[in-house]
Amino acid sequence: MPKGLEPPQLLKQRLLYQGRRFHFEVNSLRLPNKSEGDWECIRHPGGALAIPVTAEGKLVLVRQYRFAVAGRLLEFPAGTVEPLEDPADTIKREIEEETGYRAHQWQSLGEFPLAPGYSDEFIYAFLAQDLEKLETPPQQDADEDMETVLMTPQELEQAILSGEPVDAKSISSFFLARPFLS
Repeated sequence: MPKGLEPPQLLKQRLLYQGRRFHFEVNSLRLPNKSEGDWECIRHPGGALAIPVTAEGKLVLVRQYRFAVAGRLLEFPAGTVEPLEDPADTIKREIEEETGYRAHQWQSLGEFPLAPGYSDEFIYAFLAQDLEKLETPPQQDADEDMETVLMTPQELEQAILSGEPVDAKSISSFFLARPFLS
């Protein structure tokens, strides 16, 4: 194997925190160049995200309070993949809970690492179309504080470019969906 493509050697692994959605570990590694060090990593089961599009071409987003940044972010509906759950099932549940819409047509847009510098989380992105507005209001989790927002693709793009707080997974997924949006 060419130098630089060899995997590092794991010397020691320490679990520092075990939470309900993720855990935090420190790994002592020896790199192929023989240098050694510690690398911290958040282990996460992954998330699924939908870009819901109404018949009128509006995008369904949520504006959600996020404790880590002490503010509200514009985001597409998303949720954590449960153990042994297919990401497609995750997002079908989450879109209804967060927005009060049900999609009847789904298309995978792909998957991507969210923050590979410190986490193994992957986001599984889907385009959700043929939306039905449910009679009952969204059944958000107790720890969620969000409102549903409808925007055209052009309005979302302008919000992103003008510096409105939009999370990275939503910006990345919006880029993946652009060829399918009018």
